[in-house]
Amino acid sequence: MEEITRIGVFTSGGDSPGMNAAIRAAVRTALYNGKKVTGIYHGYQGMIDNEMYEMSSESVSSIIQKGGTILKTARCMAFKTPEGRAQAYANVKAAGIDALVAIGGDGTFTGAEIFSREYDIPVMCIPGTIDNDLNGTDLTIGYDTANNTVIEAIDKIRDTAASHNRLFFVEVMGRDSGCIALNAGIAGGAEAILLPEKDTAIEELIDMLAQGATTHKSSMIVIVAEGDKNGGATNVAKRVKEKFDYFDTKVSILGHLQRGGSPSSADRVLATRMGYSAVNELLRGNNRATIGVRGSEVVTTPLEEALSKKELKLNEDLVEIAKIMAI
Repeated sequence: MEEITRIGVFTSGGDSPGMNAAIRAAVRTALYNGKKVTGIYHGYQGMIDNEMYEMSSESVSSIIQKGGTILKTARCMAFKTPEGRAQAYANVKAAGIDALVAIGGDGTFTGAEIFSREYDIPVMCIPGTIDNDLNGTDLTIGYDTANNTVIEAIDKIRDTAASHNRLFFVEVMGRDSGCIALNAGIAGGAEAILLPEKDTAIEELIDMLAQGATTHKSSMIVIVAEGDKNGGATNVAKRVKEKFDYFDTKVSILGHLQRGGSPSSADRVLATRMGYSAVNELLRGNNRATIGVRGSEVVTTPLEEALSKKELKLNEDLVEIAKIMAI
């Protein structure tokens, strides 16, 4: 691999709190090592549209505490075509970029792996998604902050639920992953948690709620991951209400507020470690890999391996704990 002189940094796919901290770390680590940095706006779309600019240490001042991404993000269908990637490479090459740091999720990783192989450009990926559903790492950037956001919302919903003897169905993000639902559900004291990875029949849910009613609970919270097979919180609430009317039933869909907000301390540190490591791995000659954490250690996993393996992220002990804590 030829010596790297300029690194391109971009974010792609859904935003997550802590992306800015990762950008900041990657930029300053590259500059510290005498490398130049180009920021690429709007991810792969920005490569195609040639939206790039020179980044300095000042470019990333006072951003570690900000949610979202200063480099903006977008989903890009054109990059999935050979013609789109050819245009992107022409612009990247013209800008003098000879390595890339990509921050995003599964789609970002897939695009980076294909692009790197087609044009032999070194790339290192950083997992940025609130869903915590990527292989090669125990934690993704934004997951801790999203959990805290959901827990705060659950606490507030619990106050009004208890005041009115209500049953609340709270829908959280997680189309394919129940990590947020499970962890926030336990921390928020939910009576039931519906997960994409687990089949929970409506009748089984009603039995759990009926058991709570016999102990004269003043309120109940059911957390529903958006990818639950019963069809989301609104549909679940409707079906439950038809057979169980002990409580006044309400639905709250938290939606995109889970992606926003200032990143937690844990996410800031995680993102900083990952941004720093991504650049250093590139400079050591590592290529076509993703940064991750296993326990307390920063590790790398080849992109091909990370994209081909599917790991069940759910902790079965937590699933059991959630069931016991609900009684």
